[in-house]
Amino acid sequence: MNVLERFGLSGKVAVVTGGARGIGRAVAELAASTGAEIAIVDILEDVAKQTAKEISETSGRRVVAYGGDLSKAANSPRIVDAIIADFGRIDVLFNGIGINPNTPALEIQPEEWEAVMNVNINGQFYISQAVARKMVERGSGTIVAIGSNSGFTVDRPQPQAHYNTSKAAVHQMVKSLAMELAPHGIRVNAVAPGYVITDLTARGISNPDWLPMWKSMTPLGRFGQPEEIANLMLFLASDASSYMTGAIVLIDGGYTCW
Repeated sequence: MNVLERFGLSGKVAVVTGGARGIGRAVAELAASTGAEIAIVDILEDVAKQTAKEISETSGRRVVAYGGDLSKAANSPRIVDAIIADFGRIDVLFNGIGINPNTPALEIQPEEWEAVMNVNINGQFYISQAVARKMVERGSGTIVAIGSNSGFTVDRPQPQAHYNTSKAAVHQMVKSLAMELAPHGIRVNAVAPGYVITDLTARGISNPDWLPMWKSMTPLGRFGQPEEIANLMLFLASDASSYMTGAIVLIDGGYTCW
């Protein structure tokens, strides 16, 4: 294996949750361009199918979309079984689902708190668990989750107590899974992005009260692109990072330097 091959996923089967758009789509595109076959899992099934079609046409790789709400525990084993039936195995899981309603803490209703936790942490855990069970049977695999710099610090001025809490939980989940799965040849890491131009940040980018602070708090003075996050996620999934597990890697334009 040459140097460039170590940084790719040639011959691998990669599952990308939240892969219909945003960072997930960028990850699916990049992984496919390096030789992986892709299973996109997203609650937005129609968008996921169109994304899969476009990536397949561009990359020449097999890309299949699966619809499903991963916040519901019963759905992950069903979807994973379907992927195994179609592809034969899962080598990589890119775990990227998440929501952020931006509600002040004193106004968050129980159903909203539970919704954020169900998607951002429970959903990530359920699919990780279902995939890891299959990886244990094969004795290999990599899982890369999307956490957030919000799991390390409290972003401002936007209110998002539930989001911050959920992302800190994702980081601890990744470390816990890394410890338990290492003896089975499975590595688990996460990226912790700062502000990235996606649908999730569109509301803040268009807010004149938030935008100046977001930029002033980011030393590089700009927001990240989904492709920049995808680059790091690909590295963590590839053989180039073979001695890394349990790592939460910040990629935030320097936001947490202060």
